[in-house]
Amino acid sequence: MTVRLHHPARKSFDSVVDDFFNSIPGLWNEGHTGLNLAPVNIDETAEGFQLEVSVPGINKEEIKVNVDKGLLTISYDKKDDNKSEGIKSVRREFSRKSFKRSFTIAEQVNADAIEAKYENGILKLFLPKKEQVKETPKQVVVQ
Repeated sequence: MTVRLHHPARKSFDSVVDDFFNSIPGLWNEGHTGLNLAPVNIDETAEGFQLEVSVPGINKEEIKVNVDKGLLTISYDKKDDNKSEGIKSVRREFSRKSFKRSFTIAEQVNADAIEAKYENGILKLFLPKKEQVKETPKQVVVQ
């Protein structure tokens, strides 16, 4: 097996341009800020909101989901790697980095009934909508 190290100064021009524009928040790639953010998909249904957070390689016990004053926060704090004596990384293309994502919850969400499930590297949250109080139509008599 041969391991070739890629020197960062030898990046192709396209890669340099892509990296530059992708690091500007909200310019071309909405949601990508160049920071360590877990990618999120958010869908709305009649019953509520579904969030899918891509967090592969993390134990579900290490993921924190909190709701406080209308703010939903999803976070993971990286623990130090416990490498054995004498082992030196030659190349690391993936790593588990700490992240924190926060979302303002709409008033129509029932924060007490939020559900979270983690499977196959995807954290799935369901934020149910509050039941709307249905007003019965009234007939107004014109005098």
